[in-house]
Amino acid sequence: MIEHKLDLSPFLKRLESLFARQKSYELNGDKNVIFKSIAELDNIPFEAPDPLSNLDSALMRLKKLATLRLEEIFEFVKIIRYFIYLKSHPTISELNTTGAWLAKINIPQPLQDILEYFDEKGELKNGVFEDFDALRHSLAIQQKNINDELKKILHSEKIQPFLVDSQIHFINQTQCLLLKAGFQNAIKGIILDRSQGGFFYLLPETIGQIYAKSDELRNLVEIELLKICANLSAIFHKQILFLQFINNEFDKFDHIKVRIEFAKQNNLEFLLPSHKNQSIILKDFCHPILENPKPINLTFDKQLLLITGVNAGGKTMLLKSILSACFLSKHLIPFKINAALSSLPHYKHLEAIISDPQNSKNDISTFAGRMLDFSKILNQKEMLLGVDEIELGTDADEAASLYKVLLESLLDHGAKLIITTHHKRLAALMANDQRIMLAAALYDEHAQKPLFEFLYGSIGKSYAFETAARYNIPYPLIERAKKSYGEDKERLNLLIEKSAQLEIELKNQILLHEQKNEELEKKIRRLDEERQANTEAFNKQKQELQKTYDSALKELRVELKNMPNVHRAINNANTILQKTKQTPPPPTPKVLKIGDRVKYGQNRGVILSISDNQNTKICLIELESGMRLKVDSSHIKPVGKDVPKSAKTKAPILPHTSKVHLDLHGLRAEEAREKLDKFLSDSLLAGFDEVLVFHGMGSGILARMVKEFLREHPRVVSFEDAPPNMGGFGAKLIRL
Repeated sequence: MIEHKLDLSPFLKRLESLFARQKSYELNGDKNVIFKSIAELDNIPFEAPDPLSNLDSALMRLKKLATLRLEEIFEFVKIIRYFIYLKSHPTISELNTTGAWLAKINIPQPLQDILEYFDEKGELKNGVFEDFDALRHSLAIQQKNINDELKKILHSEKIQPFLVDSQIHFINQTQCLLLKAGFQNAIKGIILDRSQGGFFYLLPETIGQIYAKSDELRNLVEIELLKICANLSAIFHKQILFLQFINNEFDKFDHIKVRIEFAKQNNLEFLLPSHKNQSIILKDFCHPILENPKPINLTFDKQLLLITGVNAGGKTMLLKSILSACFLSKHLIPFKINAALSSLPHYKHLEAIISDPQNSKNDISTFAGRMLDFSKILNQKEMLLGVDEIELGTDADEAASLYKVLLESLLDHGAKLIITTHHKRLAALMANDQRIMLAAALYDEHAQKPLFEFLYGSIGKSYAFETAARYNIPYPLIERAKKSYGEDKERLNLLIEKSAQLEIELKNQILLHEQKNEELEKKIRRLDEERQANTEAFNKQKQELQKTYDSALKELRVELKNMPNVHRAINNANTILQKTKQTPPPPTPKVLKIGDRVKYGQNRGVILSISDNQNTKICLIELESGMRLKVDSSHIKPVGKDVPKSAKTKAPILPHTSKVHLDLHGLRAEEAREKLDKFLSDSLLAGFDEVLVFHGMGSGILARMVKEFLREHPRVVSFEDAPPNMGGFGAKLIRL
C-alpha cells in the first residue's frame, strides 16, 4: 500500500476514526462536485450523524427477500431521518451544489411512514401496533407481580429467621432470595445456587410460576415482533434500489462532513488537483508525520526531479513529501499547505519504489526486486513515480547506464519522476536532458550537519566521510578510508559536479539566447508586417486624396466663371448686415447657491457650501470623482440641473467618513482574493478612506489570505482587527 510507503497510515487512521461508521478514506464520486460541497459547507454549522452500523449484509439479505432484525431496520431509519434533517436545513438547502444534490433525493412515502414507528432510541412507539403493545403491557404487569410477591415474602414472619439479608439477588438474570439452611418448612422453591458462605439462593415457588407466565409472554412478544419485522421488511423489499442509493449517499456525505471537521481540528487546507496544469507547485507544505518540520517550497515544472547530495539530508523525505501531497490531494484529504499559492496535477497512478524488496522466502535479491518493480510500470500512463536510492543492490556504474535507459523510456511515456541517488554518475548522464530538474541536499560544513534544504539546478556531494565522523566513527579509520578512496576520485567527483553545473548553466544561457533571438525575429516580422500595412494604407490614402483634389479642381474651374456675380452679392449682403446689426445686452449673472451643479474647468460637481472672503465668494465643491475643492466663485459656471448620463449610472458619492463593508464568509481563498481586490479598487475610486471586511474565524484560512493581501496592497495605509461590536477578530478595519 502506497500510504504505508509514504508514512501516511497514522494520519489516515486519525481521519477514519471520525467516520459515523467504519470505512476506508477512499472517496467515490465526482471530486469536483465534492470539492464544491466541501467549500460550501465549510462555515455552516450542522449536526453530525449518529454512529451507524455497516448495512451491506442487510442489503444482501433484503435482495434475497429475507426478514431484517428490528435493529437493522432502525439503522436505515437513522439514515433517512438524517437526510430529512439535511433537506430541511434552512442554509444547506439553499446552497448551489449541496442543495441541488439533496433536492434530487426524494424519499418514498412508505419509508417516511416507517419513521413514525420508532422513538429516538430505536424502540417501537406505543399506539402503533396494538397486539404488540398489549403483550408488552402484560409482560410489565407480570414483572410488577414478581416485585410485589418478593416484597410480600420478605415481610413474612415465617421466612424472617432464615433470611441472610433483605436484598433481592440475581442468579442467571432471575430474582431470588439468599436463605440459611432449614428454610424448607417455611417456604417452597427451587435452589438456583449456593454462596461461598454455604447459604442458598432460592427461587420461591410462587415467583417461579410468575416467571413461567412471563416466559410465555416473551415468546409471544418475539413472535409478534417477528411479524412486525416481516411486514416492515416487505416494504423495504419494494424500496431496495432506493435503500442501496441512500446508503451510498450517506457514506458520501459522511466523507464530506469528516473531512471538514478534520481540517478544522488540525488547521488544514484542501487542494483540488488540476487536470490541465502539469507543474507541481508546493508552498509551505508539511508532511503529516513530521513534528515542527521545515515547510517545503518547490516548483517542479519538468518531468524528472533528480535529488542528490548529503546522506540523511532529507532526500527521501522530500521524495515522500511530493508524493504525499499528490496522494492527499487526489483523495481530497486536507493537509498543511498554502493552497492559494500551490498547484498539483492529477495522476491516475501513484507509484513508490522505496523499501528494500529483498526477500529470502521468495528467493529474490534487492536488484532483482527493483527490476521486477520497474517491469510492471514501464508502460504506465498518467503516472507519478518516486524511486529512493535507485542504484540500490548493484554496481553503481552499471546501474547508472541501465537506469538512464529505463528513466528515458518512462519519460517518453509521459511519466513524472522523482529519483534520489547517492552516486553522481547517473546525475551526470541525465543532466543533459532538458526534461530533468536537479536538486542537491545542502550540508553545513562548518557545523558538520545537514541543513535539510535543497539547491535546485545542481548536483550535490554525499559527504559520506563527514557523516561518519558526526556519528562517532574514529578519526583514524576515516583518514584511512579517505586514502583508500583516493584524492584522484575526490577531485574527479568535484570535476563531475562542476562540469555538470557548467553544462547546465551553458544550456540555460543557450536556451535564454534562443528565446531572445526568437523574440527578436518575432519583432522583426511584426515590424515588416506593420511597415507593409502602413505602405499599403499610405498608397490607398494618396489615391483617394488625388481623386478628391481632381474633383475639387474641376468644380473650382466651373465656379470661377461666375466669380464677378458672387463678389457683388457678398458686398450687398454685408451692407445690409451692417445696418441691422445690434449689440446684445450683457447676460445677467446667476446667483450661486448651495446644491447647484457647476462646472470647474473640465470637471463637474456640486456646491456644498459658500463663504465670503473680502470682496469675493469662496465655494466648496465636490467633483463627480469624489474630490473636494475650495475655489473662487468666478472660476466656476452653473451647468443647470440636468444630470449627465454618466452621473445617472454612477453610484452616489458618500462622505469620506462613511464606512462600507465586504463579507467573504463561505468563499474559497481565490474567490475571496478577487472580490477583495475589486472591492478595494471600487472603494478608492469612490473616495472611501476607511472600509470593513468580514472574513470570519473558522479555520483561519481566509484570515491569513486577507492579511497577506493587505500587506502587499500599495494603497492600504494600515489595517487592524475590528472592534468587538463590528466583528472583532473575524473582521479587519482597513484605512486607505
